[in-house]
Amino acid sequence: MGAGKSTIGRLLAKELRLLFKDSDKEIEQRSGADIPWIFDVEGEQGFRERERAVIADLCELDGLVLATGGGAVLHPDNRAALRRGGRVVYLYASVEQQLDRTSRDRNRPLLRTADPGKVLADLLAIRDPLYREIADVIVQTDERPPRLVVQEILECLEELSPR
Repeated sequence: MGAGKSTIGRLLAKELRLLFKDSDKEIEQRSGADIPWIFDVEGEQGFRERERAVIADLCELDGLVLATGGGAVLHPDNRAALRRGGRVVYLYASVEQQLDRTSRDRNRPLLRTADPGKVLADLLAIRDPLYREIADVIVQTDERPPRLVVQEILECLEELSPR
């Protein structure tokens, strides 16, 4: 959360001349409701079910850069779909950076709490090993301009042998 997935994903897709999709935006389009509403009405479990279906569909497509929601990696089906779908890039951001980037965003249901820093630290502790498990490339995004991050990703992808 707050690592720059959507911003960097859009720029990366443009550089690679590929289509860009954001799984959260796709969920909103398919359901006709925003993420906070889905969380309020269906809970996190309902949202995660929708997310799993969207990721499965999107990972079947070719020629796509996909930005997933931060918690997508929690479900084994999503991790498997992402690995099958192509190269996985993990954009790592420290809790401090995440907090700074998400502090004014009201569209993050998990951060509607008195201590969002603790929530982010707890989420990172759970999610980080899962991201590292499936990542082909890991890139630090703290205090770095998105275009510089994209350049590093492109260089790393070039070094990897075709899958």
